[in-house]
Amino acid sequence: MSLHTVVALILALAATTLTNIAYLREHDAAVALPALSMRHPFQSLRLLLNDRRWMLGFALETSGFLLYAAALALASLALVQTIGAGGIGVLAYLSARLSHRSLGKRELCGVVLAVIGLVALGVSLAGGSGRGGNGSTAVILLWIGASAAFALLILLLARKRVGFAVAAGVAGGIFFAIGDISTKVATQGGMRVLFVLALIVGYTAGTVLLQFGYQAGGALTVAGLATLLTNALPIAAGTVVLNEPVPPGAFGAVRILAFAAVTAGAFLLARPDAPATKARRDAAPPER
Repeated sequence: MSLHTVVALILALAATTLTNIAYLREHDAAVALPALSMRHPFQSLRLLLNDRRWMLGFALETSGFLLYAAALALASLALVQTIGAGGIGVLAYLSARLSHRSLGKRELCGVVLAVIGLVALGVSLAGGSGRGGNGSTAVILLWIGASAAFALLILLLARKRVGFAVAAGVAGGIFFAIGDISTKVATQGGMRVLFVLALIVGYTAGTVLLQFGYQAGGALTVAGLATLLTNALPIAAGTVVLNEPVPPGAFGAVRILAFAAVTAGAFLLARPDAPATKARRDAAPPER
């Protein structure tokens, strides 16, 4: 395992820890604010920017992103995202501690799977790792466009069936995934730095959707679903779109096991939980 990979893994671990702490702080701040509305975006933005607690959370999230971008410059997208997927265990643990409750069986299983996945990833690194491939620009654009369209469909069609909090978490996670993939592509330099535009759109849309979702549901529901998709989609994109290699033989099988374990762990942890307040949940959707 190269020094670049070791540094990338350390940066990715620090990034996912900061980001998940930021999600919890942003959730607590958003719940305490007056109802945010998509019909009044500037007023909603003003409420967020004038709240010190929310700004602290956003500063932590920004710091996490900078560390994440540095990690992507040194290692493959799928490798870095696997560390991020395991980080949902941090979210579950902190969410339970801050709300003074114990982790349920489903959450414990999710944490155990996430840890197993991270251990398996460490073992698979003995089989080699790298910065990944480049992929076709046309295929990358197609993936990003299809992802954005699917996120919008979720918001328009699924919110009545699964609830606004779940829809916002899913759509927000897809937009964050667009930002993650665009970040990796932009770090390749040349004309691909133009993917910074997609990066900005993806992260902005994801952040905004999470704030609306936080007022309709719990942190582990909204941020958990977002984290699941934020990591699962780029892991898939790394192999399918960017042509990132998987180690051959047994190490390759262990790497695939790691990807599967952290994704399954994130899925278990991202189950719907109690909303922030029932009144807020009932009142929020009509405002959107």
